Amino acid sequence: MVEVYAGLDVSDKSTHVCVIDSKGAVRWAGACATDPAVIARTLKARAAGVERVILETGPLSSFLYHELGERGVPVTCVCARHAKGALSVRVNKSDPHDAEGLAHMSRTGWFKAVHIKQEATHMDRARLKIHAQLIGAHGAMAGQLRGLLKLFGLRMGKVTTAGKRRERLAALFAQKPELEAIMAPLIQSLEALEAQIARAAKSLAASAAADPVAARLMSVPGVGPITALVFKTSIEDPDRFTRGEDAGAFAGLAPRRSQSGERDVKGHISKAGDPMLRSALYEAANSLLSRVKRPCALQSWGLRLAEAKGGKRARVAVARKLAILLHRLWRSETEFRWA
Repeated sequence: MVEVYAGLDVSDKSTHVCVIDSKGAVRWAGACATDPAVIARTLKARAAGVERVILETGPLSSFLYHELGERGVPVTCVCARHAKGALSVRVNKSDPHDAEGLAHMSRTGWFKAVHIKQEATHMDRARLKIHAQLIGAHGAMAGQLRGLLKLFGLRMGKVTTAGKRRERLAALFAQKPELEAIMAPLIQSLEALEAQIARAAKSLAASAAADPVAARLMSVPGVGPITALVFKTSIEDPDRFTRGEDAGAFAGLAPRRSQSGERDVKGHISKAGDPMLRSALYEAANSLLSRVKRPCALQSWGLRLAEAKGGKRARVAVARKLAILLHRLWRSETEFRWA
């Protein structure tokens, strides 16, 4: 029986399929609806006994990966950024050409499979992303309020709580009463967002406290419920990495390197990993260096580095060390021990 391989170029409504044999000859190419059942039927009819099916990472990749796997399709997901390099050799870019390129990657094995998270993990990450979105929206709206007030010569000043903001706004509106009705929708939206953020933070803190892995990670100074949950849901399986250094690289915190002949240049961090994980680790590093009162070896090392290299580089370096430390604690099932 002839070995066949397939590539799927997925879009929102349709998926282009290309089936090739072990010599690289195209046996069938076409399109079908982006529905797991339809794709599985198409592969069964056009690529019976297919060895491997490849699709790129994207909004629908996790859903299709699990659904096709349940239907017995030997599917593998590859990083879209990596696939772009292989697919760019074609002069003309099109969905059929991309599907054929993915099929050739499937045949040659010239790819790196991406770990696809489980549905429960995606639900936890959805809660974290919603919390982050609420905080971002609150910051944007608070900045908008300050900017609008400055148009009329009114300065909000330093405000750290909702109660202080209400007191300050009352004083400002006493100077220009006509602005109170204009600003009311923005102020009410800010208060509603603050209530949602508080509920979301409380729910996430309870989830982290009830989770044994997150609770263990929170024993590290500077690591709170959000960072612990982000790290857990981003890594999902600590055995994915044999070394703790790989966890730091996965977060995009390892420096880039360009080496050829006599030239060997190390640049800024790659930023190639999960941005939510990288941001959480950076915030934890900042907390460790600036807020944690009880000294530890990692904090002392980071403070010395800040004096020599600057605060930003020190926080990035400590964030990378935190990724390594959290990974090792997770794998060893131990808690942080103060030196």
